[in-house]
Amino acid sequence: MSPSVMYRTVARAEAVTWTLLIIAMILKYGVKVGDWPVSVAGFIHGFVFLSYVVMSILVGMNQRWSKRLIVGAAATSVIPYLTIPFDKWLEKNGKLVGDWRTAASDHPGDRKWTDATMRWLVARPVLTAALLFVAIVAVFSTMLFLGPPGGRS
Repeated sequence: MSPSVMYRTVARAEAVTWTLLIIAMILKYGVKVGDWPVSVAGFIHGFVFLSYVVMSILVGMNQRWSKRLIVGAAATSVIPYLTIPFDKWLEKNGKLVGDWRTAASDHPGDRKWTDATMRWLVARPVLTAALLFVAIVAVFSTMLFLGPPGGRS
């Protein structure tokens, strides 16, 4: 799967989970069905949110985006549905062109340890997916332990 397809897939999933979360909040506060819809949708959205942030970093490094653009990409997940127009902007501006970089080139950035690590990870997609999954679960579990934004009621 190319960087553009992977990024686009996670960006769309992030937007879909925003929809689930908004529907859940309507059910909780408008229809008064209890907390369970927000618990379920919030869980799914939180996991996909973290996955999108990780994907923004990985694809951004692969595509040699500036640090500012990588942070901006990750930040689009905070505003509902912003990942979709941002993805279209990236595509329009050629920021998602190319395959995964698995070998060093003559580019000066390829001499950095961060690029070498990224290439090593990209060359091992199954291991990378497992490592990223474990990292996301660890962050997600920590966030669940700390409690929801705004505290527990």
